[in-house]
Amino acid sequence: MNTLIEKYKGIHPGIILERLLNKKAISQRPFALSIGEHPQTLNTITKGKRRLNTALALKIEEKLNLEEGSLALLQTYYDIKEEKSKSKQSTPDLSLLRKSLFWDTDISKIDWQKQREAVIRRIFERGNDIEKEEIKHFYKSAIVKSTLAKSSRKPYTIYSNKENA
Repeated sequence: MNTLIEKYKGIHPGIILERLLNKKAISQRPFALSIGEHPQTLNTITKGKRRLNTALALKIEEKLNLEEGSLALLQTYYDIKEEKSKSKQSTPDLSLLRKSLFWDTDISKIDWQKQREAVIRRIFERGNDIEKEEIKHFYKSAIVKSTLAKSSRKPYTIYSNKENA
């Protein structure tokens, strides 16, 4: 099981299940009926659109002679991966940025990754120290520094003297 888990860690277990069924030349519909499940349920799981609950995982593992808990464990690792990706901050702390900095656009519609160079330049042209610190925290200081170094408007002061020391 350890090699199965390590190999497929972070992948939706439904995708793994679909591969296993294809490898064994088992059709989804008859398989679903043989374990007492609706074919639609199994189909949405194999497409990665639905979670694989523990009870169903145990039925599938028994029917396919898989080690008990392997699919449920894959679901757990997938859930962890999804939660980590959600927890990554997708926007800076908007409460620290004045809306007037983005007077010409709807701040809720800014794609903070695609438009990061414009955002960084704008904040460092018109923002206060708190806003600059938030942008350095959100994008990481190295990215901010390299973006400002490429900018046609110079000089930008990114760090105070005490930070360079």
